[in-house]
Amino acid sequence: MAWAVILSVLVMTVLSLLRVNVIIAIIAAALSAGLLAGESLSDSLTYLVDGMGNQASVALSYILLGAFAVGIRYSGITNLLVNYLIRALKDKRVIMLLVIAGVASLSQNVIPVHIAFIPILIPPLLKLFDKMKIDRRGVATALTFGLKAPYIMIPAGFGLAFHETIQDAMKSSGVSLGIDSIALSLLIPGSGMVVGLLIAVFFTYRGKRETVGQVDHDSFDISDIPEVTFNWKHSLTIVAIIGALAVQLFTESLVLGALTGLVLMFIFLIVPYSSGDKVVTEGIGMMGTIAFVMLIAAGYANVLQQTGSIDQLVDASSSMIGENQALIAFILLLVGLVVTMGIGSSFGTVPILAALFVPICAAAGFSPMATAALIGTAGALGDAGSPASDSTLGPTSGLNADGKHNHIWDTCVPTFLHYNIPLFIFGWIAAMVL
Repeated sequence: MAWAVILSVLVMTVLSLLRVNVIIAIIAAALSAGLLAGESLSDSLTYLVDGMGNQASVALSYILLGAFAVGIRYSGITNLLVNYLIRALKDKRVIMLLVIAGVASLSQNVIPVHIAFIPILIPPLLKLFDKMKIDRRGVATALTFGLKAPYIMIPAGFGLAFHETIQDAMKSSGVSLGIDSIALSLLIPGSGMVVGLLIAVFFTYRGKRETVGQVDHDSFDISDIPEVTFNWKHSLTIVAIIGALAVQLFTESLVLGALTGLVLMFIFLIVPYSSGDKVVTEGIGMMGTIAFVMLIAAGYANVLQQTGSIDQLVDASSSMIGENQALIAFILLLVGLVVTMGIGSSFGTVPILAALFVPICAAAGFSPMATAALIGTAGALGDAGSPASDSTLGPTSGLNADGKHNHIWDTCVPTFLHYNIPLFIFGWIAAMVL
């Protein structure tokens, strides 16, 4: 059934907006997709469970990245950054948001810990955010920008993995394109995210906002923050971070990269051997829920694939739009938005969409670069704003440390509005001009 994808995504979205737990919402959406496609409840559940294995390596990498991030916290190097932000930017809300976006951007290409830094960096700043009356929705949009825009535009770290995923998916469908050309094609869609960030920071969330249920912060005093000076542990931590990045780039494996960084932490005695169990346990506690959500999302994606729902949706779309390039690009991006909202993963969506987009784009006369722009944009669309996406789950994990930040209304809705709309527009423009 061609409408199974759309209806199941609506099920997930409505349940999430009603504040049903995201895991329950995704399971309900997956089972709904199976039933709407004519499968039995038992078969739908089987597809769901079988598909969870498709993201096992991603889930493992998140756990290891969580442990690596905890090890970095043990070194105290993150305290240097927290101290700088608190002392230098305590009265500058707009600059604070821009700096947070910049720091988050480093997690994709330079220090590939992805979302693992958020539960370490953000909770210590919550008290300051409330004192400054910073709108936490603005912080969420800044973090999500850093988690998405760099890998869309820059072919290094997670960006290299994303661009290679597009390259491999296109090649398997008969179209070859270099990484440089793919990166160039995605600069225009990525620029849309820059526009969305600037709108969020300078207009939407620039004003002051009281955090609901906040405690009395009258006792907040900058002098209460302990002084931290750069030491040998910080130097060795930087070496461990560089080692993790080098291994990740060389092997193209996040698991090996995170494991390398974690092992170096122990070899350099940054983290005592006796604290090994504690570090791993804290890493699981910090990233375990997100890893499990990604597993469930992979199961949902498998239900859509096994039932042929995505194929039917794209086939139905292509049969309605004829040969009008502008209309074809619009419909393909819309399909990408719906599918990625459901799956919650750009990386997981690209191979699914590419197999369907490439033949349609080739028949319609799109250039390889325009095709790459459509695939990359369609894969990224919906990642921001999806309840199942790590780009929204990560910011919530840090901002909700004190229980005052709602995942759907304070993270998903703001990021959806500020990033999916400009991504859609700029992606459509890229398809027309490339």
